[in-house]
Amino acid sequence: MLPLALTMGEPAGIGGEIALAAWLRRGEGVPPFYLIDDPDRLARLARLLGREVNLQTIAEPGCAPAMFAEALPVMPVGGTPRATPGKPDTADAKLVLRAIEAAVADVRAGRAAALITNPINKDALYRAGFHHPGHTEYLAELAASTKPAVMMLASADLRVVPVTIHLALRDAIAALTTEGIVHAGQVVDAALRRDFGVASPVLAVAGLNPHAGENGGLGREDIDIVAPAVAQLRAAGIEARGPLAADTMFHAAARKTYDAALCMYHDQALIPIKTLDFDGAVNVTLGLPFIRTSPDHGTAFDIAGKGVARPDSLIAALRLAASMAARRAQS
Repeated sequence: MLPLALTMGEPAGIGGEIALAAWLRRGEGVPPFYLIDDPDRLARLARLLGREVNLQTIAEPGCAPAMFAEALPVMPVGGTPRATPGKPDTADAKLVLRAIEAAVADVRAGRAAALITNPINKDALYRAGFHHPGHTEYLAELAASTKPAVMMLASADLRVVPVTIHLALRDAIAALTTEGIVHAGQVVDAALRRDFGVASPVLAVAGLNPHAGENGGLGREDIDIVAPAVAQLRAAGIEARGPLAADTMFHAAARKTYDAALCMYHDQALIPIKTLDFDGAVNVTLGLPFIRTSPDHGTAFDIAGKGVARPDSLIAALRLAASMAARRAQS
């Protein structure tokens, strides 16, 4: 069994402590993983939090599964972060990116089953010269993907996909295209079948404007952009429904009628799922040649180092990645 590769994330955030907490809960069905980080930093963090964690440095991922029950395997990232809890340092950007690159290399080479990323601090990365809007776009570049990756947020009660992601709202509206919606729908349909075991996926496609535009009375985008995308998806054999009024898509009865919701912009997707399951939702990147999941929360600088950060979303991300890897191995 291949282990999962977990990146360090922003060292000033809660990534390290939720990784320690996830390992301490390994008896609850947490799949074996190794953490790409600085072992000395993790040891200091464990002492600060008063947690008894047996850390074991490893030279290659294959060592991780055998020792996981007794020790948390750590692959050295090759440097010592300067940040302290809640206080990021731009100089750490190279280590944050190095951990991601090392994990991607392990997954692509077949040394790890999947990639799980801890939250990054994009502001610090931007100031260090990082030119990607976020993790999703960076991973697509590392994977040499020819088509855009698709971000899904998944929980037990809801799966949502923002067609446009990290853009200002006015830019998201300008960037929305029929082609983009169709691409997202095709990728999501394939992923639901391959990675989630949904035999006949149903996609609910949200309208952009209130009430899906009121037949053009509140804007023509739903007539000119969204509706044609739904038609193209249906013509391709994908069960897509919409455009639907977004304000009635997410109550309990509505959620039972579809397997994933395609949303037109970031907050239209993330507000409902974070409201329903803030601690257990998982960020999944679809359309890559490898599996990538992540906790659906940020760096949480305000609570970093205080020992109160909950590992639930990370544990859910680890479990989902292992489940997806197992399905792919059987296909």
